[in-house]
Amino acid sequence: MKIYTKTGDRGTTSLIGGTRLSKAHVRIDAYGTVDELNSYIGMLRDQSVNEHRRDLLKEIQDRLFTIGSHLASESDQVKRVLPDLLDTDVTLLETEMDVIDSQIPPLRAFVLPGGHPSVSFGHIARTVCRRAERAVIHLQQGEEVEDIVVRYLNRLSDYLFMLCRAMTYELEIEEVTWKPRVAPKK
Repeated sequence: MKIYTKTGDRGTTSLIGGTRLSKAHVRIDAYGTVDELNSYIGMLRDQSVNEHRRDLLKEIQDRLFTIGSHLASESDQVKRVLPDLLDTDVTLLETEMDVIDSQIPPLRAFVLPGGHPSVSFGHIARTVCRRAERAVIHLQQGEEVEDIVVRYLNRLSDYLFMLCRAMTYELEIEEVTWKPRVAPKK
């Protein structure tokens, strides 16, 4: 089987189930953004600071593939042949955040992205996750999307923020905080 089919040369692609949509359709944007996020999670998984988190990050990548398959499928296909996204997947992220929260100093200010390449990659993943969440919500406004998909992406962005804080702490670098500039009162 060749990787190229030429069927998308006119700006369309097909869903699992066969329906063809414009590559600019909100559904394609949603699962394309989830795919982009998955790539950034892979980059995070490859960072040496995350060596002890590789299995968890791979689990997240697996769940993102599940989400992508749901978003790339017609409604009748989602109910029949696709892998499940479960409440326990959301709970896993919450549990991991609670562990991180117990190990790092409390948050006392807004944190700016950066400080180390690994942390910066994490913040990029976090912002792409938020964009994926917005795209899925946009899709959900006009088509059926399981609520757990939005919950998972919402919780994942929170987890990625906490992961960035954990990496900063483990790498023993200073957390870059936002210090707002305030104009003097006249």
